[in-house]
Amino acid sequence: MFTQLKNIETAFQHIKRFSIAFLITCLLLTCTVTFLCFNEMRKADNRMLILYNGKVLEAFASERKQNLPVELRDHIRTFHKYFFTLDPDEKSIAAGVTKALYLADNSAKQAYDNLREAGYYNNVISANISQEIEIDSIQLGTEAPYTFTCYATQKLIRSSSTVLRKLVTRGNIRVLNTQTDNNPHGFLILGWETLVNTDTNLKNLKS
Repeated sequence: MFTQLKNIETAFQHIKRFSIAFLITCLLLTCTVTFLCFNEMRKADNRMLILYNGKVLEAFASERKQNLPVELRDHIRTFHKYFFTLDPDEKSIAAGVTKALYLADNSAKQAYDNLREAGYYNNVISANISQEIEIDSIQLGTEAPYTFTCYATQKLIRSSSTVLRKLVTRGNIRVLNTQTDNNPHGFLILGWETLVNTDTNLKNLKS
C-alpha cells in the first residue's frame, strides 16, 4: 500500500514538473512570437510601395534625424535662391521674395525692406538686370539651435557685362512643429544677416 502511494506521489511530481516546464515553454514561445510580430509591424510601417512607370517599387522611410542635415541645407539653399534670384519684372521679384519670406523670420523681411528703400529693385528693373545665385557651400552646426554660414556667388547679368559678386550670409534655424506647402521642411531661419556682398570679377559678354 505504501509502495503504491509512493508511486502515485512520484507520478504526481513528474506531472507537476512537466506542467511547469510546458507552461514556461508556452510563455517563452508566446513572448517570442509577440516580439517578432511587433518587429515586423514596425518594419512594415517604414516600408511603402511606389508606382513608378507602371512598376511597383519598394521604398523605406527613415527617421528625420538621419536626414536633418540634408533638409536643413536644402531649406537654406531654397531660401537664398528665392531671395536672390531676380528678373527685371516687379511681379516676378515680389513672387520670389514672398516665397523666401515664408522660410525666415522678420530679419529677412527687414533686409528686403532695406533693399527696396535703397532703390535696389527699381535699379534691377530699370537697368534690365537679371540676378542669379549659385550656392558654393553651407557650413552647418550639428546641434540645436542650428547655426549656418552660407557661401555663394551672385551673377548680375546686364546687356553688356556680367558681374560676379561674393556673398556670405549667416543665421540660425528653428525646427517648427508643422510643415506646410509654403514651408515644406518645417524650418524657420532666424537672425539672418549678410556678412559679405562684394564684387569679385567682371566679365564682358561677347556681342
